[in-house]
Amino acid sequence: MNTAFPAPADSISLQPLKLLIAAPRGFCAGVDRAIEIVERAIRKYGAPVYVRHEIVHNRYVVDGLKAKGAIFVEELDEVPDGVPVIFSAHGVPKAVPAAADARGLQWLDATCPLVSKVHRQAERQIEAGRHILFIGHKGHPEVIGTFGQVPDGHMTLVETVEDVAKLPFTTQDTLGFLTQTTLSVDDTHEIVEALKARYPQIHAPRAEDICYATSNRQAAVKAIAPQCDLVLVIGAPNSSNSMRLVEVSDRSGTPSRLVQRADEIDVSWLDGVNTLGLTAGASAPEELVREVIARIGQWRQVEEETVVTTEENMIFKLPRQLAG
Repeated sequence: MNTAFPAPADSISLQPLKLLIAAPRGFCAGVDRAIEIVERAIRKYGAPVYVRHEIVHNRYVVDGLKAKGAIFVEELDEVPDGVPVIFSAHGVPKAVPAAADARGLQWLDATCPLVSKVHRQAERQIEAGRHILFIGHKGHPEVIGTFGQVPDGHMTLVETVEDVAKLPFTTQDTLGFLTQTTLSVDDTHEIVEALKARYPQIHAPRAEDICYATSNRQAAVKAIAPQCDLVLVIGAPNSSNSMRLVEVSDRSGTPSRLVQRADEIDVSWLDGVNTLGLTAGASAPEELVREVIARIGQWRQVEEETVVTTEENMIFKLPRQLAG
């Protein structure tokens, strides 16, 4: 559902506001793919189609899919027999599809291919006899899904640089590390350097696990934040990549605010703001960006400028059941 904000009667009288819009922003290829999987599944199999966990962390997107016939549940045992079930873009432990198979459920995997790549790396690390130090946020669905790819006790979570000093391993242990895909690039670099300093023998992944979309959106905020008095980030509080964008702006010296919808914005936020930055997390659609701009246009005469730091053209294939 879109919220319409009427244009002000006399925009000439409004105080001007320069709006720097970050690019890239919003949907990434993994989110596009996950949403398309749900929409195609509804068209192919008919409603309802069940989805285990939020397909992506955005209420607007989830509500839109509910309206089309998707039912979201937290656990597989909430899915009735005989209906399709989709696993979210964040990935699931191996036990989940195994349980679906045991019940004879038809399932589709909407896990982002870049998350699946981390899963495969975890398996290879274990096959090589390494204990994995996994950099991520406790309780995040992606972390739960990745831990569920390997036997219990073969992976240890590391959330901060301080955690590195508390690890019980020695330089004689066979270790490797992997990371959640939606982390702060800067924070993760610090943790990795601390791991390498304490454990020189640690095995690094062939390529950085933080996904291109997360890195690109953080770089775009770094480009606009120093020019702004305030940065607005459109995203959900349970969206890791959105929260990291807030942190990136704050660390650049520019205060930021996270909003899910335009109606959360208070006009007082714009007091003393001459240049406003705007971005959106990887789970936030462009409609919400335009909604926010319309909202701000009620109070200020907006001059938009899009600041492009890189172009994205990544496309991920759909599952074979839905391709074509």
